[in-house]
Amino acid sequence: MFCHDTQLRVRYAETDQMGVVYYGHYAQYLEVGRAETIRSLGYTYRELESSGILMPVTRLEIRYHRPARYDELLTIRTCLREPPGKHITFHGEIFNEEDRLLTTGQVTLAFYYRDTGRTGPPPALLMEKLNPFFP
Repeated sequence: MFCHDTQLRVRYAETDQMGVVYYGHYAQYLEVGRAETIRSLGYTYRELESSGILMPVTRLEIRYHRPARYDELLTIRTCLREPPGKHITFHGEIFNEEDRLLTTGQVTLAFYYRDTGRTGPPPALLMEKLNPFFP
């Protein structure tokens, strides 16, 4: 298993009049976690796209436990629990500053190869980075 933590502060524009984060923003928070998790491996979405690999979301599931509020510093923990195949699933947990679990989610993406118009295996460079975590 591989996990990475990213922090993000809730901005005013992401909240309603009660100072609570609008539910639709959690998908973006999980996306920030995914991008930073890939970056922590020394790889970026930009590099994937430049090499002709796109990663469309095929499934998103979010469970709301407690609300995040304006100006809270959130920790987004993103984990890969299994090695990727044609799909990769990121498991996310969002915590507040008191380390209380606010939200959990899973996002599954496909590896879509622009040149063939089909899904395929994960790129070799990404697997090289992940292999030590999935012996």
